[in-house]
Amino acid sequence: MMNRIDLIRPDAPELARLGPHRVGVRTLDLVNPGQMDVMAAMAGSPALYDRKIVVEVWYPARPGTGPDAGAVYPTLLRDGRTEVALHGLAQRDAQAEPGPFPLVILSHGYPGNRMLMSHLGENLASKGYVVASLDHADSTYGDPAYLGGAAFGSTLVNRSLDTKAVMEALPAPAVAIIGYSMGGYGALVAAGAAVAKAALQLQRAGSVGPWLDQHTRAKADPRLKAIVPIGPWGRQHGVWDAAGLAGLSVPALIIAGGRDEVSGYETGMRRIFAEATGVERHLLTFEAAGHNAGAPIPAPQESWTPVPWLDFVPFEHYADKVWDTVRMNNITQHFVTAFLDRHLKGDEDKARYLSADFAGFAPGTAIGLTWESLAPARP
Repeated sequence: MMNRIDLIRPDAPELARLGPHRVGVRTLDLVNPGQMDVMAAMAGSPALYDRKIVVEVWYPARPGTGPDAGAVYPTLLRDGRTEVALHGLAQRDAQAEPGPFPLVILSHGYPGNRMLMSHLGENLASKGYVVASLDHADSTYGDPAYLGGAAFGSTLVNRSLDTKAVMEALPAPAVAIIGYSMGGYGALVAAGAAVAKAALQLQRAGSVGPWLDQHTRAKADPRLKAIVPIGPWGRQHGVWDAAGLAGLSVPALIIAGGRDEVSGYETGMRRIFAEATGVERHLLTFEAAGHNAGAPIPAPQESWTPVPWLDFVPFEHYADKVWDTVRMNNITQHFVTAFLDRHLKGDEDKARYLSADFAGFAPGTAIGLTWESLAPARP
């Protein structure tokens, strides 16, 4: 079997299945002008530059598009060197169906690239969304800054700035951000979760405090209607405090692994869930899963082979020790569809899927999942 990103198991929950639209895909090269070159600033040479952003865009295509062989996505493996091909159902450069459609921005982890959550790109486009997945410079697999170990500060500063640039380049009536790990951090900042002053002194952040300070005054763009942080990093290290998370101003669906040691389940994600008191929020927990719960594509075949320049098998970057990746992807697709349909399209019927009743699951197929919801605190 080829490295497919569009797999849907027979036991997938109801809303994981593809929608009525054909899917097109194209690659865009965007520029966010006049940005601080954080890497240069950390080296003592502050400067502005035009930050390049490569974006993969999936969109509803005109009826009659395809079918043919589907898209092939050349990309780089987690090892930073191996080129691999992913296969999906979208048609490259297909004619777009007239919109407007809501925009969903996908923000990868550290490291990652724009293909890490491509299963969501195709799936949501088939349901009437434009989905833009970006490469965050300085934190992609083969980026020299990441490989040199000096890019984390840039990630802290630039995540929400990058997604803002995509929002500006692709105007839409309503926008959501789905972010994995450091992408989840960026989604929270973009949605108004102000970074704590203490975060400016984080050792891992290097010397980016002066540029990170802008995020201590985070405010959500009015076009942003919902966020889905998956395994969001930061609360366990004090990147936010309760006051900052109380500033979150759009509904949130947090997806977590119950044994996530990277972002901290109890010390990180459950605290985000509890402390974001100003908004409706949900917490979907994959019990016994680690940091890779729900977000990454199935591990490419090439990742199963050890490489001498990594101290782990690349497979581990994509897979979970307990859960099947395709199953997790399908569950994520189901809940994300319900959540976004409700908050970006105004489909209140989808609220019935956002409960501990696990509507849309066949009997016995919700085992291992926990769903919790909290309403905004009263003033």
